[in-house]
This record gives sequence, structure tokens and C-alpha cells, in this order.
Amino acid sequence: MSRARPVVSVMSNHPFRWAFIATLGVLLALFLAQAALGLSSVIFSVFAAIFISLGLDPLIRWFQRRGMKRGWAIVTVILLFVGVVAGMLLLLIPIIVTQSVEFVQGLPEAIADIQTQDWYLAVEDFTGGAVSGAYDWLLGIITDPNTWATVGGGALAVAGTVVNAVSTGFFVFILSIYFIATLDTMKRACYSLISKSHRETVVGYAERIMESIGRYLSGMVILAFFNATYSLILLIIVGVPYAIVIASVAFLITLIPLIGTILTTIAMTIVALFVSPTAAIIVLIFMLIYMQVEAYILTPRVMSKAVSIPGSLVLIAALAGGTLAGLPGALVAIPIAAGILLIIREVVVPKKELS
Repeated sequence: MSRARPVVSVMSNHPFRWAFIATLGVLLALFLAQAALGLSSVIFSVFAAIFISLGLDPLIRWFQRRGMKRGWAIVTVILLFVGVVAGMLLLLIPIIVTQSVEFVQGLPEAIADIQTQDWYLAVEDFTGGAVSGAYDWLLGIITDPNTWATVGGGALAVAGTVVNAVSTGFFVFILSIYFIATLDTMKRACYSLISKSHRETVVGYAERIMESIGRYLSGMVILAFFNATYSLILLIIVGVPYAIVIASVAFLITLIPLIGTILTTIAMTIVALFVSPTAAIIVLIFMLIYMQVEAYILTPRVMSKAVSIPGSLVLIAALAGGTLAGLPGALVAIPIAAGILLIIREVVVPKKELS
């Protein structure tokens, strides 16, 4: 009767070979991590372009439902996308840059004027001079030569960042046009890599996920546009200067759901305080009213067919994305979280129920 041969592990029989292979694996993992880190801007640009194309896909489908062929719908959406970007570059950007420079130049005078107002003097008396102490501390930092020396030393870095942002934006713009035009072709190419036995199921889930994410992205842009337009009209009515700059920043920040409107409301109230306490109170009250309208009327209508994301997940995704890549990272992280959540709901949970 033959005896079973003992199992000899590779590690015990050939320890040096195992150590060499393990070392190569670690070095390969480190190399891939370093490459991914070096290509982070490219990877982010590709993800951003994909999200833009998914966000514009519902508009293409809307034109198709109105009787337009998909090819012409794609061309129309591309022309609209190019027109919006060109309009922003030619009309809004010069105004935003001009008002931003005026805001920075006029900030010291505005701070000096606010110290002469009655409400400021009342707050100063109530706090026992704490407000004045905070102002003197901030003014000391601004007028410190070391501060400006540090800023001057980082001027080249800032210039490099601006150039990199412009080049990245142009790359995302061109790549978005390409993805919009070839989205169906890319999806078919990806689906062909899936085995035929599972292809129908995977395609069904993938289409639902991408459609829901596209509706989510387009819905957030619509809500941010409503918020920015409302903010612009409100700031103009109360006489707050640099309203276009503030509304443009509000548009970007309110792309982050749940916390975006709160952040812009706080910022707008503080800016309106430089005009008068009455203006700040008006801005705060009307923004609180808008927040209720947005939460109970606009959001349910606009986002009715999109995936809903819990508030805690929005905060976590925004914080993680913002830590990794600033505001763009926060904007990209939320759709990724929406996609993961939809996969869990549509794939993982039903499988757990059947098992």
C-alpha cells in the first residue's frame, strides 16, 4: 500500500527563490503605486471627462425622445457643450478676473470701513475688545514682511499650478468631447470583454448604474445653476459688490450636495456684512428659505430618477476626495460613491437575499 507523499511548501524547500519572488512582487507593487501617483492628474482628467460625458448623456437621450437621431443628438450636445465653455471663457472669465482683483485690492478699505459702523462698535463693546484684537492679529500677519517674502518665494509654484490647471482643463475639455461622441462605442468594446454567459446581466446592471450616475450628475449641475442664479439675483438686490464672482464660486461649491449650499450661505452672509447688518440678515433669511425650497421641491423633482446618497456618505466622500485632490476631488468622489452604492444595492444585496 503506497503512502501519501508529504506536501512540501515552496517556502521551506526553496526559501531564497520564494524571497526573491516576493521581493520582486513588492518592488512591482511599489513601481505601480509610484506610476499611479505620477499619473494622478491624467487619471483624474480621464475620470472627470467620463463623468462629464455621463452627465451629458441624459441630455442626448432627451433629444432622442423628441425624435432626433442619436448621431444628431450627439452633435447637438457637443455644440452646446462647446458653446457653454466658450461663453464662459469669453464673457464670464474676464468679469470674474476683474472683480476678483478689485475685491482683493478693496478688501483693506472695506475692513477699515466696517470698523467705523455702529454695529461693529456695539459688538466690540460687548466682547470687551476681542474683535479688535483678532483684527489687529490678522492685520499684523498681512503687513508682516516675512509673510510676503514667503508668498513671493512661492510665486513660481503658484504660476506653475495655474498653468497646470489650464492645461488640465483643456485636456478634460477635449477628452470630454471625444467621450461624448464615442460613449456607445467604448461601452460596446468593454462589454465584448465579458463572457457571453454573463454579458446580458452585466450589461443590464452597467447601463442602469451609468444612467443613474448620469442623471445624478446632470441633476447636481441643474441644482447648482439654480442656486448660483438665485444667489446672483439676491446679492444684486441687496447691493453686495462682486456678485458675479460670489455666484460663480457658489456654483462650484453647491455641486457638493448637502454641505455646498450651507457653505455658500455662510460665505454670502459674511460678505453681505461688509455692506450692512441689514443686508446680511436679508441674505441669510432668503438663503434659508431657498434651502427649504431646494430640499423639499427642487431636489425631489430634479433627482427623482437618480440614485439617492445618504448624507453621511456625501460628507465622507466629499472629505476624502477634497483631501486627495481639493474641490475637484470632492466633486468626482461623490459620483464614485453613488456608483458604488448603486452596485451594492443592485448586485450585492440581491445576491445576499438569494443565498
